[in-house]
Amino acid sequence: MSRKANTHGGGAKTNENGLLFEQSTSLVDSLINAGFTVKNDEIFSDGKLLGYTYNKFKFYKHFLSKKGINYKDYNSKRWLPDDVFINEINKTVYIIEKKFQKSSGSVDEKLATFLFKIYEYEKLLTPIGYKIQYIYLLSSNWFKQKKYDDYFTYMELHNCPYYFDELPLSAIGL
Repeated sequence: MSRKANTHGGGAKTNENGLLFEQSTSLVDSLINAGFTVKNDEIFSDGKLLGYTYNKFKFYKHFLSKKGINYKDYNSKRWLPDDVFINEINKTVYIIEKKFQKSSGSVDEKLATFLFKIYEYEKLLTPIGYKIQYIYLLSSNWFKQKKYDDYFTYMELHNCPYYFDELPLSAIGL
């Protein structure tokens, strides 16, 4: 039986729509458009270093490992965040998870996993003196449905901000 291409989101391979959403919500592009200078993953304003931005494996390779953290000493699995902003002013690591969806699927369940992921990231970041803020960036064309109201209430109850289509830079302390 031939496999039908995934055009709705999720699955083993990110589809072109989800990838487009991730690219169109690039934190680096947003920072540059807001007037910040981005050089080699470092974020500057008026020549002052504000922090760093990474994604996926770079967060481990370019930040945690340089701070002496091997994730295997703290977590049994490596989590791959879509975007990360490390704010050196307030010593907070902002994990930004992007979710795009066009039809029902497993992303519904993924929205409720943030507490566990916060727990996992805290184990990595507490030893080096950083706090964690987990944030969802969601595609409004799907997630503004009433069926997600309970998820949003749960997120609000547990201090997990969520935004639609665009992340305000104030959400990451800028």
